[in-house]
Amino acid sequence: MVRVVVVEDSLTVREFLVHILSSDPEIEIVATAGTGVAALEEVKRTRPDVITMDIHMPTMNGLDATRIIMQTQPTPIVIVSGALDAVETASVFRAFEAGALAVLPKPFGLEHPEYEQSAADLVQTVKLMSEVKVVRRRSLLPRGDAPPVAPLTAEPQRRSAPTEIQRLTIGASTGGPPVLQRILSGMPKNFPLPVLIVQHIATGFTQGFVEWLAQSSNLPVESPAHGQRVSPGRVYVAPDGFHMTVSPDGRIALSSDEPENGLRPSVSRLFRSVARAYGRRAIGVLLTGMGKDGALELKLMKEQGAVTIAQDEDTSVVHGMPGEAIRLGGATYILSPEKISLTLTSLVAAAGAQRPTEMSAHETL
Repeated sequence: MVRVVVVEDSLTVREFLVHILSSDPEIEIVATAGTGVAALEEVKRTRPDVITMDIHMPTMNGLDATRIIMQTQPTPIVIVSGALDAVETASVFRAFEAGALAVLPKPFGLEHPEYEQSAADLVQTVKLMSEVKVVRRRSLLPRGDAPPVAPLTAEPQRRSAPTEIQRLTIGASTGGPPVLQRILSGMPKNFPLPVLIVQHIATGFTQGFVEWLAQSSNLPVESPAHGQRVSPGRVYVAPDGFHMTVSPDGRIALSSDEPENGLRPSVSRLFRSVARAYGRRAIGVLLTGMGKDGALELKLMKEQGAVTIAQDEDTSVVHGMPGEAIRLGGATYILSPEKISLTLTSLVAAAGAQRPTEMSAHETL
């Protein structure tokens, strides 16, 4: 049984969430709370496997409650958010910084055509997050049994000519937002490559994620338009509900094709386009996340001569995606987030990549 504490200030919504979660025979609701203070008491009393956390609550909000829980009794936390305004989404991503694992919008009502899917998403996320082992502050130092880390001076197999590196692509899922924040904040303002990112996140939260990343990144961050030409030193995050690919001439294509690996946007779709269009002139990075999205395609990038990096197990919330890439032999480097930033900067600096003439970030077909 997955033991859950439901934290939500609205009695109606709280009972609705309890109804949805209780419908699964493997989930047991051990307590509910309507404030952050009550949540702290119930978590201490019941020691649940997972907490669903509202953000806006009286007495103590969900952000502060998340911080205290992760400092005192680390427990997997799923943010269940109702409003998608700027204030709410900003708090959601600060909760990620504090240790929350995932975010979902509140499920649709019983009469809504998407009720069943939204309810299933909540149940599945809660059950999956119960398997994640969280700690007070996840150590960034490799464990003795961590996968070997390639030295920064290692020459990757079939490495491209230094001046040919043109694209950096990154894929992430569960646990990815704070890792991406850490990586981008560690990169210099003069980083010369366009950066293309697919982050699996609930629909409606991507724009808030982009704005949150932009606050700490040394590079401009945006969600691109279809046909937009990438510019050096800019970060492009795949928008809600669209696969993102890039062409050999540097134009982004967005499509609403069928999901791949059950996902849209898909890391696999982006990595495959980069492998085909740029081969050895690219760098691919696969970060924490459940499943296998992007793993086989990271290997494809490596086989085409690209530099490939997988996040190490010790710093991954879930080592599914990068772990699968490592198992397949798709990673040139296996690194922590801080070392990923250093390695990217080092590789590009060593390559002597020169920033090409700036093109308008909003230039379209």
